[in-house]
Amino acid sequence: MSKDPRHYDVILSPVITEKATLASEHNQVVFKVARTATKPQIAEAVEKLFDVKVLGVNTLVRKGKVKRFKGRLGQQSDVKKAVVTLAEGHTIDVTTGL
Repeated sequence: MSKDPRHYDVILSPVITEKATLASEHNQVVFKVARTATKPQIAEAVEKLFDVKVLGVNTLVRKGKVKRFKGRLGQQSDVKKAVVTLAEGHTIDVTTGL
């Protein structure tokens, strides 16, 4: 299995939050992904990069919030996340990185 450089463009970073940690107990891993990435692309990238079997991919787009920074209004950019469900027995340790 070759690691295609395009897979690194699809998966940007793991999401390490309390909710994502709870999901890991159910064989799920959460990634921040490119806005243009499709579910099949995400599944292929995770399978090739981490050498695991993916059962399903759920995606969500968190709209950018308006925040104040030193009194000025700023707009956070939209973020697309993917919740990847892994087959039984497969795990990804997101703390080690690629």
